[in-house]
Amino acid sequence: MPRQLHLNAFLMNTGHHEASWRLPESDPHAHVDLDHYVRLARTAERGTFDSLFLADGPQLWSSVAQRPAGALEPLTLLTALATATEHIGLIATASTSYNSPYNLARKFASLDIVSKGRAGWNIVTTAGAEAARNFGLDAEPAHAERYARAAEFLDVARLLWDSWEDDTVVADKAAGVWGDDARTPPPRHRGTYFRVEGALNVPRTPQGYPLLVQAGSSEDGKRFAARYAEAVFTAQQTLADAQSFYADLKARTAAAGRDPDHVKVLPGIVPVVGSTEAEARRLERVLEEHIVHEHGVRRLEELLRLAPGTLDLDGPLPDGLPAEDEIEGAKSRYTLIVELARRERLTVRQLIGRLGGGRGHLTFAGTPEQVADTIGRWFAEGAADGFNIMPAVLPSCLETFVDQVVPILRARGLFRTEYGPRRTLRERYGLPRPANQHVTPHAQEPAPAAALV
Repeated sequence: MPRQLHLNAFLMNTGHHEASWRLPESDPHAHVDLDHYVRLARTAERGTFDSLFLADGPQLWSSVAQRPAGALEPLTLLTALATATEHIGLIATASTSYNSPYNLARKFASLDIVSKGRAGWNIVTTAGAEAARNFGLDAEPAHAERYARAAEFLDVARLLWDSWEDDTVVADKAAGVWGDDARTPPPRHRGTYFRVEGALNVPRTPQGYPLLVQAGSSEDGKRFAARYAEAVFTAQQTLADAQSFYADLKARTAAAGRDPDHVKVLPGIVPVVGSTEAEARRLERVLEEHIVHEHGVRRLEELLRLAPGTLDLDGPLPDGLPAEDEIEGAKSRYTLIVELARRERLTVRQLIGRLGGGRGHLTFAGTPEQVADTIGRWFAEGAADGFNIMPAVLPSCLETFVDQVVPILRARGLFRTEYGPRRTLRERYGLPRPANQHVTPHAQEPAPAAALV
Protein backbone atom coordinates (compact mmCIF):
# COMPACT_ATOMS: atom_id res chain seq x y z
CA MET A 1 0.00 0.00 0.00
CA PRO A 2 1.41 3.45 -0.88
CA ARG A 3 2.59 5.56 2.03
CA GLN A 4 -0.16 7.81 3.38
CA LEU A 5 -0.32 10.82 5.68
CA HIS A 6 -1.09 10.70 9.36
CA LEU A 7 -3.18 13.63 10.58
CA ASN A 8 -3.69 14.64 14.19
CA ALA A 9 -6.13 17.37 15.27
CA PHE A 10 -4.58 19.52 18.02
CA LEU A 11 -7.61 20.99 19.80
CA MET A 12 -7.26 24.14 21.92
CA ASN A 13 -10.36 25.90 23.30
CA THR A 14 -11.45 28.56 20.74
CA GLY A 15 -8.47 27.91 18.48
CA HIS A 16 -4.70 28.19 18.40
CA HIS A 17 -4.63 31.86 17.52
CA GLU A 18 -4.41 33.82 20.75
CA ALA A 19 -7.04 36.30 19.50
CA SER A 20 -9.51 33.66 18.28
CA TRP A 21 -11.75 34.14 21.32
CA ARG A 22 -12.34 37.79 20.36
CA LEU A 23 -14.04 36.99 17.05
CA PRO A 24 -17.83 37.53 17.01
CA GLU A 25 -18.55 33.84 16.34
CA SER A 26 -16.34 32.53 19.17
CA ASP A 27 -17.64 31.35 22.54
CA PRO A 28 -15.26 32.62 25.25
CA HIS A 29 -16.47 29.81 27.54
CA ALA A 30 -15.81 26.98 25.07
CA HIS A 31 -12.69 25.84 26.95
CA VAL A 32 -14.88 24.13 29.58
CA ASP A 33 -17.80 23.14 27.33
CA LEU A 34 -18.01 19.39 26.71
CA ASP A 35 -20.43 19.87 23.82
CA HIS A 36 -17.83 22.07 22.08
CA TYR A 37 -15.21 19.31 22.29
CA VAL A 38 -17.67 16.63 21.20
CA ARG A 39 -18.43 18.69 18.08
CA LEU A 40 -14.71 19.07 17.35
CA ALA A 41 -13.98 15.38 17.91
CA ARG A 42 -16.80 14.32 15.62
CA THR A 43 -15.65 16.78 12.95
CA ALA A 44 -12.11 15.36 13.06
CA GLU A 45 -13.53 11.83 12.95
CA ARG A 46 -15.64 12.79 9.92
CA GLY A 47 -12.34 13.81 8.33
CA THR A 48 -10.90 10.36 9.21
CA PHE A 49 -8.08 11.90 11.27
CA ASP A 50 -5.85 9.38 13.01
CA SER A 51 -6.15 11.11 16.34
CA LEU A 52 -6.92 14.23 18.33
CA PHE A 53 -4.67 15.72 20.95
CA LEU A 54 -5.08 17.87 24.07
CA ALA A 55 -2.17 19.84 25.53
CA ASP A 56 -1.92 20.30 29.27
CA GLY A 57 0.28 21.53 32.09
CA PRO A 58 0.06 21.55 35.91
CA GLN A 59 -0.15 25.32 36.15
CA LEU A 60 -2.40 28.17 35.04
CA TRP A 61 -1.12 29.06 31.58
CA SER A 62 -0.19 32.64 30.81
CA SER A 63 -2.40 35.47 32.03
CA VAL A 64 -6.15 35.11 32.37
CA ALA A 65 -6.37 38.54 30.73
CA GLN A 66 -4.88 37.29 27.45
CA ARG A 67 -7.08 34.40 26.33
CA PRO A 68 -9.35 31.68 27.75
CA ALA A 69 -7.29 30.17 30.56
CA GLY A 70 -7.63 26.96 32.49
CA ALA A 71 -8.57 23.66 30.91
CA LEU A 72 -10.45 20.51 31.74
CA GLU A 73 -8.15 17.69 32.82
CA PRO A 74 -7.42 15.90 29.51
CA LEU A 75 -7.81 12.25 30.56
CA THR A 76 -11.20 13.07 32.05
CA LEU A 77 -12.26 14.94 28.91
CA LEU A 78 -10.97 12.23 26.57
CA THR A 79 -12.86 9.55 28.49
CA ALA A 80 -16.04 11.50 27.77
CA LEU A 81 -15.03 11.91 24.11
CA ALA A 82 -14.39 8.16 23.87
CA THR A 83 -18.10 7.61 24.38
CA ALA A 84 -19.01 10.21 21.72
CA THR A 85 -16.73 8.82 18.99
CA GLU A 86 -15.93 5.42 17.52
CA HIS A 87 -12.68 5.52 15.57
CA ILE A 88 -10.46 8.52 16.29
CA GLY A 89 -7.43 8.20 18.58
CA LEU A 90 -7.39 10.14 21.86
CA ILE A 91 -4.03 11.59 22.96
CA ALA A 92 -3.60 13.33 26.31
CA THR A 93 -0.61 15.27 27.61
CA ALA A 94 0.72 14.25 31.02
CA SER A 95 3.91 15.22 32.83
CA THR A 96 6.57 12.82 34.07
CA SER A 97 7.87 15.51 36.43
CA TYR A 98 4.67 15.98 38.41
CA ASN A 99 2.99 12.56 38.39
CA SER A 100 3.74 9.11 39.75
CA PRO A 101 4.12 6.13 37.36
CA TYR A 102 1.54 3.95 39.10
CA ASN A 103 -1.34 6.42 39.04
CA LEU A 104 -0.64 7.65 35.52
CA ALA A 105 -0.17 4.15 34.10
CA ARG A 106 -3.53 3.21 35.59
CA LYS A 107 -5.28 6.24 34.11
CA PHE A 108 -3.96 5.64 30.60
CA ALA A 109 -4.73 1.91 30.81
CA SER A 110 -8.28 2.80 31.82
CA LEU A 111 -8.67 5.20 28.87
CA ASP A 112 -7.35 2.55 26.48
CA ILE A 113 -9.87 0.01 27.75
CA VAL A 114 -12.80 2.45 27.75
CA SER A 115 -11.96 3.61 24.21
CA LYS A 116 -11.30 0.06 22.92
CA GLY A 117 -7.68 0.74 22.07
CA ARG A 118 -7.54 4.41 21.09
CA ALA A 119 -5.42 5.98 23.84
CA GLY A 120 -2.17 7.89 23.38
CA TRP A 121 0.14 9.67 25.82
CA ASN A 122 1.98 12.87 24.91
CA ILE A 123 4.93 12.63 27.29
CA VAL A 124 6.22 15.95 28.60
CA THR A 125 8.82 16.81 31.24
CA THR A 126 7.21 20.23 31.95
CA ALA A 127 9.37 23.32 31.84
CA GLY A 128 8.83 26.38 34.01
CA ALA A 129 9.18 27.48 37.60
CA GLU A 130 5.42 28.08 37.92
CA ALA A 131 4.66 24.36 37.70
CA ALA A 132 7.54 23.50 40.03
CA ARG A 133 6.22 25.84 42.72
CA ASN A 134 2.82 24.14 42.53
CA PHE A 135 4.51 20.94 43.71
CA GLY A 136 6.58 22.31 46.56
CA LEU A 137 9.78 23.05 44.59
CA ASP A 138 11.54 26.40 44.55
CA ALA A 139 12.66 26.00 40.92
CA GLU A 140 12.19 23.62 38.03
CA PRO A 141 14.60 20.65 37.97
CA ALA A 142 17.45 20.92 35.47
CA HIS A 143 16.68 19.98 31.86
CA ALA A 144 18.86 16.85 31.88
CA GLU A 145 17.43 15.72 35.22
CA ARG A 146 13.85 16.06 33.94
CA TYR A 147 14.67 13.78 31.01
CA ALA A 148 16.49 11.27 33.23
CA ARG A 149 13.39 11.11 35.45
CA ALA A 150 11.19 10.77 32.35
CA ALA A 151 13.21 7.80 31.10
CA GLU A 152 12.85 5.95 34.40
CA PHE A 153 9.16 6.93 34.53
CA LEU A 154 8.59 5.31 31.11
CA ASP A 155 10.49 2.18 32.06
CA VAL A 156 8.33 1.80 35.18
CA ALA A 157 5.09 2.55 33.33
CA ARG A 158 5.85 -0.15 30.77
CA LEU A 159 6.61 -2.63 33.56
CA LEU A 160 3.24 -1.78 35.06
CA TRP A 161 1.35 -2.11 31.77
CA ASP A 162 3.02 -5.50 31.33
CA SER A 163 2.24 -6.63 34.89
CA TRP A 164 -0.80 -8.46 33.52
CA GLU A 165 -0.32 -11.00 30.77
CA ASP A 166 -2.99 -11.18 28.08
CA ASP A 167 -4.34 -14.50 29.38
CA THR A 168 -4.26 -13.67 33.10
CA VAL A 169 -8.06 -13.94 33.32
CA VAL A 170 -9.15 -17.59 33.02
CA ALA A 171 -12.72 -17.12 34.34
CA ASP A 172 -13.09 -20.79 35.25
CA LYS A 173 -16.47 -20.79 37.00
CA ALA A 174 -16.46 -24.52 37.63
CA ALA A 175 -13.11 -24.44 39.40
CA GLY A 176 -13.80 -21.14 41.08
CA VAL A 177 -10.67 -19.58 39.59
CA TRP A 178 -11.04 -16.13 38.08
CA GLY A 179 -7.39 -15.39 37.24
CA ASP A 180 -3.89 -16.85 37.30
CA ASP A 181 -1.73 -15.17 39.96
CA ALA A 182 1.41 -16.40 38.22
CA ARG A 183 0.53 -14.17 35.27
CA THR A 184 0.58 -10.86 37.19
CA PRO A 185 4.33 -10.28 37.65
CA PRO A 186 4.97 -7.26 39.93
CA PRO A 187 7.54 -4.66 38.80
CA ARG A 188 9.49 -4.57 42.10
CA HIS A 189 11.33 -1.53 40.77
CA ARG A 190 14.03 0.26 42.76
CA GLY A 191 15.51 3.21 40.89
CA THR A 192 16.89 6.70 41.22
CA TYR A 193 13.51 8.44 41.19
CA PHE A 194 10.91 5.74 41.85
CA ARG A 195 10.20 2.70 43.98
CA VAL A 196 7.23 0.68 42.78
CA GLU A 197 6.40 -2.75 44.17
CA GLY A 198 3.09 -4.23 43.01
CA ALA A 199 1.34 -5.06 39.77
CA LEU A 200 -1.07 -2.57 38.21
CA ASN A 201 -4.70 -2.86 39.29
CA VAL A 202 -5.96 -2.66 35.68
CA PRO A 203 -5.68 -5.55 33.18
CA ARG A 204 -3.46 -5.36 30.10
CA THR A 205 -5.16 -3.17 27.52
CA PRO A 206 -6.20 -3.61 23.88
CA GLN A 207 -3.05 -1.86 22.66
CA GLY A 208 -0.73 -3.36 25.32
CA TYR A 209 0.02 0.21 26.23
CA PRO A 210 -0.95 3.58 24.74
CA LEU A 211 0.70 5.14 21.72
CA LEU A 212 3.73 7.02 23.07
CA VAL A 213 4.04 10.58 21.78
CA GLN A 214 6.77 13.11 22.52
CA ALA A 215 7.16 16.78 21.65
CA GLY A 216 10.63 17.93 22.72
CA SER A 217 13.16 18.79 20.00
CA SER A 218 16.19 19.63 22.14
CA GLU A 219 19.15 17.25 22.20
CA ASP A 220 17.79 15.59 25.32
CA GLY A 221 14.35 15.48 23.73
CA LYS A 222 15.60 13.82 20.55
CA ARG A 223 17.56 11.22 22.49
CA PHE A 224 14.45 10.45 24.51
CA ALA A 225 12.30 10.26 21.37
CA ALA A 226 14.73 7.88 19.66
CA ARG A 227 14.46 5.52 22.62
CA TYR A 228 10.73 5.70 23.38
CA ALA A 229 8.54 7.78 21.05
CA GLU A 230 6.21 6.35 18.43
CA ALA A 231 4.99 9.73 17.22
CA VAL A 232 6.76 13.07 17.57
CA PHE A 233 5.02 16.45 17.52
CA THR A 234 7.57 19.00 16.38
CA ALA A 235 7.83 22.62 15.20
CA GLN A 236 9.79 23.76 12.17
CA GLN A 237 9.40 26.92 10.12
CA THR A 238 11.14 25.83 6.90
CA LEU A 239 11.19 22.73 4.73
CA ALA A 240 14.97 22.48 5.09
CA ASP A 241 14.81 22.57 8.89
CA ALA A 242 12.04 19.98 8.88
CA GLN A 243 14.03 17.69 6.58
CA SER A 244 17.06 17.99 8.83
CA PHE A 245 15.06 17.17 11.96
CA TYR A 246 13.32 14.25 10.23
CA ALA A 247 16.57 12.68 8.99
CA ASP A 248 18.28 13.19 12.34
CA LEU A 249 15.47 11.63 14.37
CA LYS A 250 15.11 8.65 12.03
CA ALA A 251 18.88 8.04 12.23
CA ARG A 252 18.85 8.29 16.02
CA THR A 253 15.94 5.83 16.16
CA ALA A 254 17.83 3.31 14.02
CA ALA A 255 20.95 3.77 16.17
CA ALA A 256 18.82 3.00 19.24
CA GLY A 257 17.97 -0.38 17.68
CA ARG A 258 14.42 0.53 16.67
CA ASP A 259 12.71 0.57 13.28
CA PRO A 260 12.71 4.20 12.03
CA ASP A 261 9.30 3.58 10.47
CA HIS A 262 7.97 3.03 13.98
CA VAL A 263 8.35 6.69 14.89
CA LYS A 264 6.09 9.09 12.98
CA VAL A 265 7.22 12.72 12.67
CA LEU A 266 4.30 15.18 12.70
CA PRO A 267 5.21 18.89 12.41
CA GLY A 268 2.61 21.38 13.53
CA ILE A 269 0.86 23.56 10.95
CA VAL A 270 -1.70 26.33 11.46
CA PRO A 271 -3.64 26.41 8.16
CA VAL A 272 -5.66 29.56 7.47
CA VAL A 273 -7.81 28.61 4.48
CA GLY A 274 -9.67 30.96 2.15
CA SER A 275 -11.49 30.52 -1.15
CA THR A 276 -8.73 32.66 -2.68
CA GLU A 277 -5.26 33.51 -1.45
CA ALA A 278 -6.42 37.09 -0.85
CA GLU A 279 -9.31 35.85 1.29
CA ALA A 280 -6.95 33.67 3.36
CA ARG A 281 -4.63 36.67 3.89
CA ARG A 282 -7.59 38.78 4.93
CA LEU A 283 -8.62 36.20 7.55
CA GLU A 284 -5.04 36.13 8.81
CA ARG A 285 -4.98 39.96 9.08
CA VAL A 286 -8.27 40.01 11.00
CA LEU A 287 -6.78 37.70 13.60
CA GLU A 288 -3.54 39.68 13.85
CA GLU A 289 -5.49 42.92 14.30
CA HIS A 290 -7.13 41.42 17.38
CA ILE A 291 -3.82 40.67 19.13
CA VAL A 292 -3.21 42.68 22.30
CA HIS A 293 0.52 43.35 21.91
CA GLU A 294 1.35 44.03 25.53
CA HIS A 295 0.48 40.39 26.29
CA GLY A 296 2.85 39.25 23.56
CA VAL A 297 5.66 41.52 24.75
CA ARG A 298 5.38 40.22 28.30
CA ARG A 299 5.40 36.60 27.09
CA LEU A 300 8.41 37.18 24.83
CA GLU A 301 10.37 38.86 27.61
CA GLU A 302 9.69 35.89 29.87
CA LEU A 303 10.74 33.41 27.17
CA LEU A 304 13.91 35.34 26.32
CA ARG A 305 14.82 35.87 29.99
CA LEU A 306 14.67 39.67 29.62
CA ALA A 307 13.71 42.26 32.20
CA PRO A 308 10.24 43.78 31.80
CA GLY A 309 10.29 46.80 29.50
CA THR A 310 13.34 45.62 27.54
CA LEU A 311 11.64 45.00 24.18
CA ASP A 312 10.73 47.75 21.71
CA LEU A 313 7.61 46.80 19.73
CA ASP A 314 8.94 48.36 16.53
CA GLY A 315 12.56 47.30 16.95
CA PRO A 316 14.35 43.98 16.44
CA LEU A 317 15.21 41.50 19.17
CA PRO A 318 18.20 42.80 21.13
CA ASP A 319 21.69 41.41 20.71
CA GLY A 320 23.31 39.33 23.41
CA LEU A 321 20.43 36.94 24.09
CA PRO A 322 21.27 33.79 26.08
CA ALA A 323 22.47 30.76 24.13
CA GLU A 324 20.25 27.68 24.08
CA ASP A 325 22.50 25.80 26.50
CA GLU A 326 21.86 28.54 29.08
CA ILE A 327 18.09 27.90 28.92
CA GLU A 328 16.60 25.27 31.22
CA GLY A 329 13.05 25.15 29.84
CA ALA A 330 11.63 24.83 26.29
CA LYS A 331 15.11 24.93 24.76
CA SER A 332 14.15 24.04 21.17
CA ARG A 333 11.23 26.49 21.06
CA TYR A 334 13.47 29.27 22.37
CA THR A 335 15.98 28.66 19.55
CA LEU A 336 13.25 28.40 16.89
CA ILE A 337 11.75 31.78 17.85
CA VAL A 338 15.07 33.60 18.02
CA GLU A 339 16.20 32.14 14.68
CA LEU A 340 12.85 33.06 13.06
CA ALA A 341 13.20 36.68 14.18
CA ARG A 342 16.84 36.91 13.03
CA ARG A 343 16.34 35.10 9.71
CA GLU A 344 13.36 37.19 8.60
CA ARG A 345 14.53 40.40 10.28
CA LEU A 346 11.26 40.77 12.15
CA THR A 347 10.41 43.55 14.53
CA VAL A 348 9.02 42.52 17.90
CA ARG A 349 5.55 43.52 16.67
CA GLN A 350 5.91 41.33 13.57
CA LEU A 351 7.29 38.44 15.61
CA ILE A 352 4.34 38.60 18.00
CA GLY A 353 2.04 38.49 14.97
CA ARG A 354 3.82 35.41 13.64
CA LEU A 355 3.70 33.68 17.01
CA GLY A 356 0.07 34.57 17.71
CA GLY A 357 -1.29 31.70 15.65
CA GLY A 358 1.03 28.83 16.43
CA ARG A 359 3.62 29.82 19.05
CA GLY A 360 6.44 28.91 16.67
CA HIS A 361 4.70 26.32 14.52
CA LEU A 362 4.39 26.87 10.79
CA THR A 363 1.49 29.16 9.89
CA PHE A 364 0.27 28.97 6.31
CA ALA A 365 -2.45 31.06 4.68
CA GLY A 366 -3.77 30.04 1.29
CA THR A 367 -6.40 28.23 -0.73
CA PRO A 368 -7.30 24.60 -0.02
CA GLU A 369 -5.13 23.56 -2.95
CA GLN A 370 -2.15 25.59 -1.68
CA VAL A 371 -2.48 24.11 1.81
CA ALA A 372 -2.67 20.61 0.32
CA ASP A 373 0.37 21.40 -1.88
CA THR A 374 2.44 22.41 1.16
CA ILE A 375 1.41 19.34 3.15
CA GLY A 376 2.07 17.09 0.17
CA ARG A 377 5.48 18.59 -0.50
CA TRP A 378 6.73 18.22 3.07
CA PHE A 379 5.39 14.63 3.10
CA ALA A 380 7.01 13.70 -0.23
CA GLU A 381 10.36 15.40 0.38
CA GLY A 382 11.39 13.76 3.63
CA ALA A 383 10.16 16.35 6.13
CA ALA A 384 7.11 14.68 7.66
CA ASP A 385 5.09 11.48 8.04
CA GLY A 386 2.02 13.60 8.58
CA PHE A 387 0.94 16.78 10.36
CA ASN A 388 -0.34 18.05 13.65
CA ILE A 389 -3.20 20.25 12.39
CA MET A 390 -3.63 23.31 14.63
CA PRO A 391 -6.80 25.21 13.60
CA ALA A 392 -6.47 28.94 14.21
CA VAL A 393 -10.16 29.28 15.10
CA LEU A 394 -12.43 26.53 16.41
CA PRO A 395 -14.69 25.07 15.22
CA SER A 396 -14.67 26.95 11.90
CA CYS A 397 -11.08 26.34 10.77
CA LEU A 398 -11.24 22.62 11.57
CA GLU A 399 -14.49 22.31 9.61
CA THR A 400 -12.96 24.16 6.66
CA PHE A 401 -9.91 21.88 6.68
CA VAL A 402 -12.04 18.74 6.83
CA ASP A 403 -14.48 19.91 4.16
CA GLN A 404 -12.03 21.56 1.73
CA VAL A 405 -8.48 20.29 2.26
CA VAL A 406 -9.05 16.64 3.21
CA PRO A 407 -10.95 15.87 -0.03
CA ILE A 408 -7.96 17.13 -2.05
CA LEU A 409 -5.53 14.99 -0.05
CA ARG A 410 -7.82 12.00 -0.60
CA ALA A 411 -8.11 12.67 -4.33
CA ARG A 412 -4.31 12.74 -4.55
CA GLY A 413 -4.06 9.37 -2.79
CA LEU A 414 -2.30 10.88 0.22
CA PHE A 415 -4.95 10.21 2.85
CA ARG A 416 -7.51 7.56 3.70
CA THR A 417 -11.12 7.81 2.56
CA GLU A 418 -12.40 5.66 5.44
CA TYR A 419 -11.07 4.13 8.64
CA GLY A 420 -11.23 0.54 7.39
CA PRO A 421 -10.48 -2.56 9.48
CA ARG A 422 -7.67 -1.08 11.58
CA ARG A 423 -9.28 -0.39 14.91
CA THR A 424 -6.65 0.61 17.45
CA LEU A 425 -4.62 3.81 17.37
CA ARG A 426 -1.43 1.78 17.03
CA GLU A 427 -2.82 -0.01 14.00
CA ARG A 428 -3.71 3.31 12.36
CA TYR A 429 -0.16 4.52 12.87
CA GLY A 430 1.15 1.28 11.38
CA LEU A 431 2.68 0.12 14.66
CA PRO A 432 2.74 -3.37 16.17
CA ARG A 433 1.16 -4.22 19.48
CA PRO A 434 4.11 -4.41 21.90
CA ALA A 435 4.97 -7.82 23.25
CA ASN A 436 4.74 -8.28 27.00
CA GLN A 437 8.31 -8.05 28.25
CA HIS A 438 7.63 -10.62 31.01
CA VAL A 439 6.70 -13.34 28.52
CA THR A 440 9.34 -15.21 26.53
CA PRO A 441 8.90 -14.78 22.74
CA HIS A 442 7.93 -18.40 22.13
CA ALA A 443 5.31 -18.21 24.88
CA GLN A 444 3.89 -14.85 23.80
CA GLU A 445 0.30 -15.36 22.68
CA PRO A 446 -1.76 -12.99 20.54
CA ALA A 447 -4.18 -10.71 22.29
CA PRO A 448 -7.59 -12.27 22.84
CA ALA A 449 -10.19 -11.27 20.26
CA ALA A 450 -12.13 -9.32 22.88
CA ALA A 451 -9.15 -7.00 23.34
CA LEU A 452 -9.12 -5.95 19.71
CA VAL A 453 -12.67 -4.73 19.26
